[in-house]
Amino acid sequence: MDAVLASYAAQESLSRGRRYKEPPSVYRGEYQRDRDRIIHSTAFRRLMYKTQVFVNHEGDLYRTRLTHSLEVAQIGRTVAVALQLNEALTEAICLAHDLGHTPFGHAGQDTLNACMRDYGGFEHNLQSLRVVDVLEAKYADFPGLNLMFETREGILKHCSKRHARELGDVGERFLLRKQPGLEAQLANIADAIAYNNHDVDDGYRAGLLSLDQLRQQPLFGDRLAKVQKRYPDLDDRRLIYEVIRRMIGSVVSDLIEETRRRLLAAEPQSIDDVRDAGAPLVSMSDAMYEQHTALKKFLYESLYSHEKKLAMTEEVQGIVKDLFTAYISDARQMPDEFAEAAENAAGAERARVVADFIAGMTDRYAISAHEALG
Repeated sequence: MDAVLASYAAQESLSRGRRYKEPPSVYRGEYQRDRDRIIHSTAFRRLMYKTQVFVNHEGDLYRTRLTHSLEVAQIGRTVAVALQLNEALTEAICLAHDLGHTPFGHAGQDTLNACMRDYGGFEHNLQSLRVVDVLEAKYADFPGLNLMFETREGILKHCSKRHARELGDVGERFLLRKQPGLEAQLANIADAIAYNNHDVDDGYRAGLLSLDQLRQQPLFGDRLAKVQKRYPDLDDRRLIYEVIRRMIGSVVSDLIEETRRRLLAAEPQSIDDVRDAGAPLVSMSDAMYEQHTALKKFLYESLYSHEKKLAMTEEVQGIVKDLFTAYISDARQMPDEFAEAAENAAGAERARVVADFIAGMTDRYAISAHEALG
């Protein structure tokens, strides 16, 4: 498998391996095993009922964390193949990047972080690593999923120095100011591309974004003009799909071409050269990045901060806060496994057990648990 990859891609033969030694698989590569372990994990199944932008019960066709992760993986795999990077590793990172996300999207994360302020805080990126390293209970010989170093490195997109010191090998690059491998860099950008584009679709479907608003965004408006010229009678639903399809195609093509240009200029010969490059090598061009960030800003102001979204945000923040307060006060309201762990702990350790339980909830489970509070 390594022979078909570029020299600067992640090579299984040069991997830093797993935390716990295991015999190799007969039929699969190690990064393929990681991908499969992630897909079979409990945390991955829960993503089906976790919010992307719209709370799960608001509609059946809106993106969830699961469908988002699948779209991120599709974009990541396309680019990885084009650049001769490790496709299986890219896919594994993309599928795992949101495993630690709370119910109710960023509103849930922000609220849980506020609740945990005196106990070390909460960040879904760190929680995703905690899920695969500690919380998943699948194997007799080790905790977590025992993923390869490069997969774990990719899941941990950002990290404070304080947390980096606690994480050992996977946190080392944040202390040494090094870059992750190209597959990790790619997964990070694929995430941003996916949510920018599918949030346009979901926002329009929900009636919170209009065609006139979207037309003002260069990334959308330029493609809209071309689609309307070619298909003047296209109905709005198909019109939106056609524009978004072209948006994704344009951004992905730009990403591939700009990354190739940077690789040619930097001339990395190995993944170690990539780590020492000083700046990410996977990137959009400046012109495309400007359009991408303009759309991101627009979505924040017009969709994520829409009055209808803010009303739901306030409601779900209250749910998370109430759950945390109740469980910290009386751990017996949680299932036995978490109740026992919390009652045998104190302070930050006890709070972390509560945070683990709440973070693992789906939207509908959190709503049900809130209704059941005594």
